[in-house]
Amino acid sequence: MSDFICQFGQEGTNSQYYLSSSRQSIINIVSVLSAGTFCGAIAQAFTSDRLGRCGSILFWSAIFTVGVAIQTSTTYSLVQLLIGRHIAGLGAGSLSAIVPLYNGETAPKAIRGTILAIYQVQIISGVFLSYVFELGSHTINNSASWRLPIGLQMVWGIIILSGMFFLPESLRHLLGTGRGDQARKVIAELNGVPEDDPLVIEIVRELDFAIRAENEGGKATWLECFSTRNALWRRTINGMVLQFIQQLNGQNFYYFYGDTFFQSAGAGRTILGAVSLFGTLPALYFIETWGRRKSMLLGASAQAVCALIVAVIGHATLAPTGTPTSALTPRNRAGGNVVITFAVFQVFIFNTTWGSTPWVYLGESFPLRVRPKSIAFGCATNWFWNFMLSYFSPRIVDRIGPMIMFVFFGMLVFGYIYVYFAIPETKGLTLEEVDELYRSGIAPWRSVGWRPSEKHYHPEVHEKQGSVKNLAAIRP
Repeated sequence: MSDFICQFGQEGTNSQYYLSSSRQSIINIVSVLSAGTFCGAIAQAFTSDRLGRCGSILFWSAIFTVGVAIQTSTTYSLVQLLIGRHIAGLGAGSLSAIVPLYNGETAPKAIRGTILAIYQVQIISGVFLSYVFELGSHTINNSASWRLPIGLQMVWGIIILSGMFFLPESLRHLLGTGRGDQARKVIAELNGVPEDDPLVIEIVRELDFAIRAENEGGKATWLECFSTRNALWRRTINGMVLQFIQQLNGQNFYYFYGDTFFQSAGAGRTILGAVSLFGTLPALYFIETWGRRKSMLLGASAQAVCALIVAVIGHATLAPTGTPTSALTPRNRAGGNVVITFAVFQVFIFNTTWGSTPWVYLGESFPLRVRPKSIAFGCATNWFWNFMLSYFSPRIVDRIGPMIMFVFFGMLVFGYIYVYFAIPETKGLTLEEVDELYRSGIAPWRSVGWRPSEKHYHPEVHEKQGSVKNLAAIRP
């Protein structure tokens, strides 16, 4: 935007202001993706246990909001802008880890996947709104052109800050930190019964037993995330690899550099934003109907086909980057339409499957003892490869053009193979049952329909029966 360039750019020899490539790189990559979100994803592990899940979300929401306010109030200081972006990045990276952690611990297992998928819907909704605001404000001839879309982010920070005061702390965290009285109060409020009700006593007893057994051996360390205990190393690596594959599905390439592909259509990221928003809605249904494995297997297969078509057709028909629209041949236009069509299909399929599912899997795969740390590894992996993609993609595209999609095709094939042989199905299991699933050593491709042999806390049973007596009658 012209006003932004005048305030933060450099004056050229022709007295016109411009943003140098190095300054753009500092603003867009280093300050946010690398130093901000990556560090934030790790930093939340130090606050999640100390401040609690709710307290940690409040803390990092405040950090994020302050960072946005610093950016919005900037006048001519590039340093102030970078500081604000770094602080906001810390908050965004931390929240990307804490929210799945909190939802994974508080949501009933029957709808946990749906609730975690709603998290992705909300993210995409915010992204789409930001694109719309940018389109609507870029014609303004003063600083409001860029202050409005940046300042809009404070609305979401304030919503989280105010909303968390009405949500309960994670039940498992309360019991894990010895606050049984508060845990009983939360259970009683959620079930609409007195604190001395047998239902409350039974739930506390079962969860407290599981948490005490899990916490034997003292405080967890970062290295324990890769220990052989309860196959933690497999679970942590699974979370990291899924986040790695998610970033290299190809969809983020379209987001970062899709304007080049969409030139002939006269539109850019707004199309992708709308497609992403509508693509996340079916995920709310498929993630519980298909399960985690099937969702990722089908998604990888369908996206691989789209990526292959884009690579072949794009390489054979697209005009060189920078070619004026008026100079495009009928062959260029026809090929461009095919590329756009399958790019849209790929982005839609991604948001229906891989957009949400790896986050759901990350939020439900770890025991309370190492949850913040293991989820931190997964989220940090996501942000690291997001940075690597944004940094290296333009250099690769300059050399091979649309054939970069062959790279993403290969990654999707790898993703299919990895999910098939390494990712067990966790649909319909409590966090304690996921522990037994990994201990059982069952092959991932045989895990669909697996049921635990041990006694675990089943919230759906409590809800249906409403009493300990009936609960005991239906359990084997």
